[in-house]
Parts: sequence; structure tokens; C-alpha cells
Amino acid sequence: MKRVLIITYYWPPSGGSGVQRWLKMSKYLPENGWQPVIYTTKDAEYPIVDTSLEKDVVPEVEVIRRPIIEPYTLYKKFLGIKKEDTIKAGFASEKKKSGWKENLSVWIRGNCFIPDARCWWVKPSVRYLKEYLKAHPVDAIISTGPPHSMHLIAMKLKENLGIPWIADFRDPWTEIDFYDELHLTPWADRKQHKLEHEVLTKADKIVTIGWECAKGLGRLGNRNVKVIQNGFDWELDPNEEKTPLTNEFTLTHLGVVGPARNAPVLWQALQELKNEIDGFDKTLKIRFVGHVDQSVIDNLRACNLLENAEFVAHVPHDEVKLFQESSQVLLLLINNAPNAKGIVTGKLYEYLASLRPILCIGPEDGDAARILDKAHAGTTVDFENKERMKDVVLDYYSKYNGQGLPYNESASIGQYSRRALAKEYADLLNKMSS
Repeated sequence: MKRVLIITYYWPPSGGSGVQRWLKMSKYLPENGWQPVIYTTKDAEYPIVDTSLEKDVVPEVEVIRRPIIEPYTLYKKFLGIKKEDTIKAGFASEKKKSGWKENLSVWIRGNCFIPDARCWWVKPSVRYLKEYLKAHPVDAIISTGPPHSMHLIAMKLKENLGIPWIADFRDPWTEIDFYDELHLTPWADRKQHKLEHEVLTKADKIVTIGWECAKGLGRLGNRNVKVIQNGFDWELDPNEEKTPLTNEFTLTHLGVVGPARNAPVLWQALQELKNEIDGFDKTLKIRFVGHVDQSVIDNLRACNLLENAEFVAHVPHDEVKLFQESSQVLLLLINNAPNAKGIVTGKLYEYLASLRPILCIGPEDGDAARILDKAHAGTTVDFENKERMKDVVLDYYSKYNGQGLPYNESASIGQYSRRALAKEYADLLNKMSS
């Protein structure tokens, strides 16, 4: 097999969305003639830990772990945050009003840690990997960000060793939704854009997960960006016995619901349906699996929906499937942010594999809406369109009360399997290394 070095901060026992793409790609690349060599952290400050993901690390994968120094422990001590509590990307606070300590921490993060809080790992990693690669050659390098410090490691290796390099963007860099919250000085902003432009122009290939992000990266320096989407990692077996559905009319959201992902207009729409439709209030259940911000709870209370809400703490990834497949409708909430059109959450693809109807609250002309339309998997409603939200929910509710909400049997869903997407990545690697 050919060998590919994959530089990634997130790797099991890290949980959450950041680890999924390259954990799953590495699982299926060996089937396509490529052995993944994972270069990752040792004792990192992961926001979510999920040891159940370790079973997806296949024997063909070589894993190299190196120590990393991070500022997160000091940051938590400075603010009096519990060690087990998570931190929002960029140190950006979820509070409407932040104290001086939080504001100072964000300023230091934005102006002293460029491009991100893992920047101290770049030089020691380059030093180590230069020697490693001389003794254990690889045919290609892939760096995946965020954190975008991973791209800087790969860029230095490319400059020194000339190995073909793909920069894989799971999220934008300077166009990410919290970038303006970092309190950057003009110097720091110029530095971020300079590093971003270097990566975009020096990599042999740029890959990202969606079309809007590809357009943005194109504007910023690389006109030839390839889109390879995320996906789901289970087999679609039409003969498999279906998971029993909930008796209630369940709208289930899986994953974190922060302030930007809150959907106050949807909660208002559901409140009005409770008041207008006989029996709706007795069967409605809004189920949240994962962390829910206090602002969401406050909105639900104001709309008299707390009695219809169910909150389930974070569950291991291998248990998520049961919650998805048992739900009447799956709820997909897109961050209400300037880059909302380009946001495609990893859960969208796993929602597709559950074959349940999906209600997406987000831009009707965004990437998520495009995928749902193509897969005939659900409906997207704009953030503020309350009347259409009511119409869509009422349509689902009528079917639920009739013959039941149908399963999605579209054959197009298979293209989003992790196995198919890993083959697409392997084809790209073959072209680059030939």
C-alpha cells in the first residue's frame, strides 16, 4: 500500500464532530490501497471525550502521538472554569455580556496565538516529522483543520521535503462564524489572512466539505477547490428490521444547541400550533440529545414548551443511531450566522442514513438545503419564516396521525456513505501521487 500522513488534532478518545471525518476516512482508505499514518496529539484538551470511537481505528492505521502544550488549562484556571467544562472555539463566550477576564482572554487568544491555540505545536511537530519521514517515507500528506495550525505543519514539510500535500478544510479559516469575536488587531488580522493565503496557494490541492466554503476559499486564494463531503458510517440494508418509532410526535435534535443554533421562531410556531390544533400539545415531544444552552431553555419556557421537552445528556456516538431511527422527525438547526449558507453539520449525513424526515431551520438556498433536496430527505425553512414552519410541521403531524410518516427510500443516499467518500479521496490521492 501507498502511505499517507494525516495531520489531525482530533483523534480518539476525542469525541464530537471534529474527529469524525478523518477517523472514518482512515477506516476505509486501506480498502483503496492507502495506509493512513495518523500524526496527532498526546494528552490534548479535548472538549468532548468518547472512548467508544476507538473501535473504529482499524489495524492498518499507524498512529503517532506527540505531546502538545495548550493554553486551555491556564485559561480555565484564570476564569475559574471547571476542568471538565468545555470551551467554545476561539475562547468566544456564549454569554451576552462577558467580564473583563473573558474579554482579555479572547484578546490574548486572538492576537498572541496565531492562527489558533495549537500554534505552539507547529515547530516541534515539523522538527519531529522531518526526521520521521526521512526514515519512513510517505507518498502524500493531508492536513485537516481547524485547528488550522495543522496546515502550517504540512506546509513546512512540503517546503522541506516536496511531498504532495492536500489541505483539507472542515470549516473556513478567516470566514468562520466566530472570527469577528476574536478582537483582532489590524496586525493580527493581516497575519491570519497571510497564513491562510500561503496555505491556499502552496498546497497541491485544497479540499473542503461544501460548495459555499469552496467559493469562500476560492475568493481568498485558490480557485480550484474540490468538494468531498462528510457522510455516515453504517450500511443501508432495506431488509433490516426498523427501530420502533416513538408513540409521541417527536422532533429530535442531536448534538450541541448553542445560542447561534437556537431557533426562537420555531418555538413560537410550535407554541401557536399547541394553541390552535386539538391534541397537538398532548403528543408533541421536542427531544434534545446533547448540551443545550440556557437561552434555548429560556425560550422554550417563554413559549410554554418545557413540558413538551426532553433533555438527554451526551451519549456515546454508537448509541446515537437509536435516537435518530426512533424519531418521527429529525430536527436540523443551522447556526444563524453570516456563513450560514455554507454550514453543513456532520449530523446531517447521519440523519440521512436514519431514513427519517428532516426539518431543517436555515437558509433555503444553503448547502444543507441543497443536500436535503437532492436526497428527497426533508424540508428547509428560513430562520424567520414562522408561517411556513407551521405548515411543514402540520403536514408532518397530519401524516403522523394518518398512515404514519414514511421512511425515505431514495437510492441517492448511498453516495454519502463513508466508504464511498473514502474511495473518492483515494482517487484524488492516486492522481496526485502518480
